[in-house]
Amino acid sequence: MSDTDKKALILFSGGQDSASCLFWALNHFDYVETLGFDYGQRHKIELTVRQIFLKQFKIDFPQYKNKLGDDKIFTFDLCQQIGETSLTSTAEIYIMDNGLPSTFVPARNLLFFSIAGGYGWRRGIFDFVAGMCETDYSGYPDCRNHTIQSMQQTLTGGLARECVIHTPLMWLTKAQTWQMIYDFGQEKALELCLEYTHTCYLGVRDKKYEWGYGCMECPACLLRKKGFEEFKSLNK
Repeated sequence: MSDTDKKALILFSGGQDSASCLFWALNHFDYVETLGFDYGQRHKIELTVRQIFLKQFKIDFPQYKNKLGDDKIFTFDLCQQIGETSLTSTAEIYIMDNGLPSTFVPARNLLFFSIAGGYGWRRGIFDFVAGMCETDYSGYPDCRNHTIQSMQQTLTGGLARECVIHTPLMWLTKAQTWQMIYDFGQEKALELCLEYTHTCYLGVRDKKYEWGYGCMECPACLLRKKGFEEFKSLNK
């Protein structure tokens, strides 16, 4: 790898969205590193499957092996200290009085980008890729395009280097995200994501459906299921 290679750091949770972002990044950058966060999430199983996904990816797509570099996981309990949510406790999932789902973890993505910025600065990487989406999403304010653009300016100012946050899913539906996965590697990429990505907020992986593993009740599962069914209907 030379100093002129285009490098990117991906916020890779182990979910469908971040997996599709990894595929996108490998087609747009010369070298890609992955970054995960153990913040006390209820569905911590995603941290396990993400490791399996990365290992299996290098087996299924050996042509990208040299482009996919280091993986790093940061551990912190700040989100739990700030206050319990349905994503960092066993509390019921419901819509709060402010209209947001109780799975909203305040400032979570802002923390993620701050850590990614600091880590990227040490690694000489100033392009960041993340799976935020404002089309088919749960309504989290830190997933909106306006928030991401503001964070990009903050990182650029705070690190004294031009930083770019890429959100290739921002205006895509979940069905289009599935299509992005399929376009990357056809059935092999699709099966990789169906088997080794995790979306369910409750961490359920004891039964596999056509669209992957989950409880089939939480908002994340319903979005994933709906998107996959739409994708399949468009590809008959």
